Amino acid sequence: MLPPVSRHHPSDEGPSGPRRRLYSPDLTPPWKKPKPAPEVPAEPGLVVEEPGTGFCGAVVRCEAGTVTLEDRFGKHRVFPMEPRGFLLEGRVVTLVRPTGQAPVRPSRTASGSVAVPGARARVARAGRIYVEGRHDAELVERVWGDDLRIEGVVVEYLEGVDDLPAVVADFAPGPDARLGVLVDHLVPGSKESRIAASVTSDHALVVGHPYIDVWEAVKPSALGITAWPRVPRGQDWKTGVCRALGWPENTGAAWQHILSRVHSYRDLEPELLGRVEELIDFVTAPHS
Repeated sequence: MLPPVSRHHPSDEGPSGPRRRLYSPDLTPPWKKPKPAPEVPAEPGLVVEEPGTGFCGAVVRCEAGTVTLEDRFGKHRVFPMEPRGFLLEGRVVTLVRPTGQAPVRPSRTASGSVAVPGARARVARAGRIYVEGRHDAELVERVWGDDLRIEGVVVEYLEGVDDLPAVVADFAPGPDARLGVLVDHLVPGSKESRIAASVTSDHALVVGHPYIDVWEAVKPSALGITAWPRVPRGQDWKTGVCRALGWPENTGAAWQHILSRVHSYRDLEPELLGRVEELIDFVTAPHS
């Protein structure tokens, strides 16, 4: 019979006999271990996504191992800052507390949404928003332009509401290409309301404000006037406004003056704000 084989090497010997070998408790092969995610300071305004819930928002504050995110609607959610716990531009990252900075609220766009510094415009969606006239389009761009580029929504304008049925028929809205339309003076019993009802469907939404023209959706206080003047029926409304306010009867120049006084959503009436936000939500909502 062969002699028993020793299970320790001479190099394992210590002054007092065999030394005990130490093994790592983690027996996971190196090639199976996840690569460490890059650490990113949770700076105010940084936009990340929590993959477990799909919640996407900007960092509002960071404290005691948690981070508070605020989405574009102003909703707050608090999440633990766990390793590999967030997505930044599609990449897994580990958020860490920034050094030497107090929590600061993120900056806002003109519409009041959380600004996304350095964000690139998204590839345009198939869905569209149509507005009634160039002035409407310019006003929407001035206040919601940043939001629309982030969402990939293109705004086009109609020459008039009478063209709407043909535009909708040509666009052929569907689940992957929703159509939203903003109409001036959409009040019950009007021509505009009848046309809107004829084209509305699950994939086409027509909303409107009660004003004769989008000029009126700008708050008088933004222009330093007490109220928009009343224009006698049968008279061109824009020309009548210019006359009543003592402005030159150049409606193009008057509009540029009005537009220059609009700096954010605070300068617009709620009746317009709510309708534009409704259209953006409708066009960008995931289809079922």
